[in-house]
This record gives sequence, structure tokens and C-alpha cells, in this order.
Amino acid sequence: MAVEIKRSSVAGTLSLTPLIDVVFLLLIFFLVTSEFEEEERRLDIVLPTATSAVPMTGKPREIVIDVDDKGEVYLGGQPTNLDDLEKLLRAAVAKNPTNQSAVIRADRSTSFQPVVSVMDVCNRSGISDYSVTTQEGPES
Repeated sequence: MAVEIKRSSVAGTLSLTPLIDVVFLLLIFFLVTSEFEEEERRLDIVLPTATSAVPMTGKPREIVIDVDDKGEVYLGGQPTNLDDLEKLLRAAVAKNPTNQSAVIRADRSTSFQPVVSVMDVCNRSGISDYSVTTQEGPES
């Protein structure tokens, strides 16, 4: 016995416009609510490796200071010298005196002196909570 299936006229007139509207609204929602952290990712810095490095899980409230492979210092993706860096760090400490911290991202091929100079500027400006960023590497 053959079963005869009748095609519904509702399926033929199904409008996709509301579905497309919902998809575009979701797309706009996710674009507006996502945060783009381009500021600290502008420079192509190859971080040194450490076996005990862990990925950052929360949004950093630190000031990110980059040191490239030539020893140049960058704050917020903009090149700066140590005197200007100290002024900017002192201003940041004045706004947040109790818990201002800094993250120093240095290229693995840079000499250690620029990193020490940035640490010294952090100490002089009142930031004692600073760290040097590494990336996880193979265990030796």
C-alpha cells in the first residue's frame, strides 16, 4: 500500500527574511560586545619560552610595554624613549596609586639591557609590580 504525501503550501511560502534579520542582529551584537586588543598585538615580538608559562585568562589592567629586537621601547604600540616612558608611568601611578602594574614584553633576541632599563624606569616611577612575559615552550 503506497502512502500518498501531500505537499503543504505553507512550506513553499516560507519567508527567510526574519531568519536573516536574526542572523544579522546576532552578528552585530557579537561585533559590538567583543573587545579587540590590537594595541598590544601591533608589534611582531617573538617572546622567549619558559616551561612554567601559563596563558593569561583575564583581561589585563596592566600597562603593556614592548621592547623589540633592536631594543626600541614601545608603549601602547607607539615608540617612546625612557624619559617619556617614565612620565607616562608616573601619570598612570598618580591615577592608580595602589595597584598599578606593568607587563614588559621583550623580544627574545633583544639584549637584556633595554629590559633592565625599562624595569628601572618602572621602579623609579613607583611601579613595583611588573612582570616579564614569556610563552610556553618545550620542557628541557
